[in-house]
Amino acid sequence: MSVLLFAESSSRTFKKPVLEAATFAYDLAQQLGASLEAVVVGEAEESAYAELGRHGVSVIHKVSGDEFVNAAYAAAIAKVADLVGAKAVVLAQSYLGRAVAPRVAVKLRAAALSGLVSVPDPARQFDASRLSYSGKGVEEVQVNADRMVITVKTNGYHVEEHPVSFEVKSVEAPSAGIDAIALELIKASEGISLTEAEVVVSAGRGMKGPENWSMIEELASLLGAATACSKPVSDMDWRPHHEHVGQTGIQISPTLYIAIGISGAIQHLAGVSSSKNIVVINKDPEAPFFKIADFGIVGDLFEVVPQLVESIKRVQAA
Repeated sequence: MSVLLFAESSSRTFKKPVLEAATFAYDLAQQLGASLEAVVVGEAEESAYAELGRHGVSVIHKVSGDEFVNAAYAAAIAKVADLVGAKAVVLAQSYLGRAVAPRVAVKLRAAALSGLVSVPDPARQFDASRLSYSGKGVEEVQVNADRMVITVKTNGYHVEEHPVSFEVKSVEAPSAGIDAIALELIKASEGISLTEAEVVVSAGRGMKGPENWSMIEELASLLGAATACSKPVSDMDWRPHHEHVGQTGIQISPTLYIAIGISGAIQHLAGVSSSKNIVVINKDPEAPFFKIADFGIVGDLFEVVPQLVESIKRVQAA
């Protein structure tokens, strides 16, 4: 019996959400008394395979091929899951993970559990927890199926190393009867992905116009952060729509979320309230965002942000 991790490669490496999923999968394997194996679809660096070994993966199944579409990813993962007799398949809750996990669950006739933040307890019918109501509640779920397909919430589980010896095995890509292939992948931007970012700097209508966004980009650059915006900002085309965070945009849970000139409407809070630390900069002391903020600065953003940028530069220079 084994637990199978889908190690999604990005630019031939494995990013933090995959390592979170690896730690989750390792802990689940310990609960089940099972081995932890991984499937990698596509190419990855040799050093990336070693990274999986440091996080408890003993066998890595490498499925080579051209660019895959979601159906092909699912077919490859399901093939390896059957090959190793996987009790559970674990994926990071990335864009790809969200799209592929339900397909894998159907192929394996398994229960699908999305966005978990705790490892299922086999002693309690595989009882586990996930956030609900846009992060305002915790939902307890139980599984009585023989197999599980699980996605792990990004920034919802810790990363811990469990070094083991590992081996890499090649697996032939399945013939899934798929008519579509991916000819080219075009990134919307070269910046840090919002769903993977540890730090996010976000701004709203308080910026007064797109011409003032350079200070937000400078602050984000200094912090190694991704940039985001509120829905009205993307609706007015001040910023691209893929930066819109909120109930109808991207839902994120970074370690640090800095909200600048955003009042904090309920629709926006729904997408960011599970952030571990929230800093709000707003000149209105009655702004709703302050009610959930961990730290707040009441002041004119055009005065506060430049001072913050200069302070960070001094600290970094020292």
